[in-house]
Amino acid sequence: MTDTAETTAAQGPTLEAALAALQAQADPERADGMAAYHKVDRPYLGVPNPVLNDLARDWRAELTLEARIALAAGLWHTNIHEARVVAAKLLTQARIRPDDAAVWWLICSWVPQFDAWAIADHVCTAGQRRIMADLTRLDEVEAWTTHDHLWTKRAALVMTLGLTKANHPSAAERAARERVLGWAAGYVSDQRWFIQKAVAWWLRDLSKHDALAVTAFLQTHGDEMRPFARKEAGKYLADAG
Repeated sequence: MTDTAETTAAQGPTLEAALAALQAQADPERADGMAAYHKVDRPYLGVPNPVLNDLARDWRAELTLEARIALAAGLWHTNIHEARVVAAKLLTQARIRPDDAAVWWLICSWVPQFDAWAIADHVCTAGQRRIMADLTRLDEVEAWTTHDHLWTKRAALVMTLGLTKANHPSAAERAARERVLGWAAGYVSDQRWFIQKAVAWWLRDLSKHDALAVTAFLQTHGDEMRPFARKEAGKYLADAG
């Protein structure tokens, strides 16, 4: 290997190389099935998620943070399903140093472009890590709760799911949890399936760690929720009791 090639390899893939790596794993038959399933008009390659996980893991290790942000932005811009998923995975990391505005800004810039659950959920997973690293970011997320765009409104709950996970939250995390429960209470009158599902998801996950809070929520707001969402939210309450 030449010195130039070694330098290029050490710096990680360019956008062109990353796209070539995705294309090398393409499966046209699987891509057709994915297009039919997701029902969103964009290119699909048919690359399975475990392969995307491996590529993102390797590229995270190879790239500087600045290069990783640039690659994620470039992959997202292609509008290819798998490229957008990998873009989100490149930014999914509990600890990012420095955790400045750049990663968070890029994640937030993608939210208004959400048009389906799969890509949205991958981005929200990346966003969860950044919110748990800096709870002041909830101030920006709160503005999404009254947004006309379905997927932006939904993202406010999906991107804060990290707050449901702790058995012993800190005082700040407990206050943030109560704040988002207040958002969820404001969502129950929105009967759209994806909104109801997001409320149910948040409550279901919280019930594993704070059954009393979810029981109280359902006693107050459960009658306003669609039956499927109310049932999903209380799925683990019997076990908790």
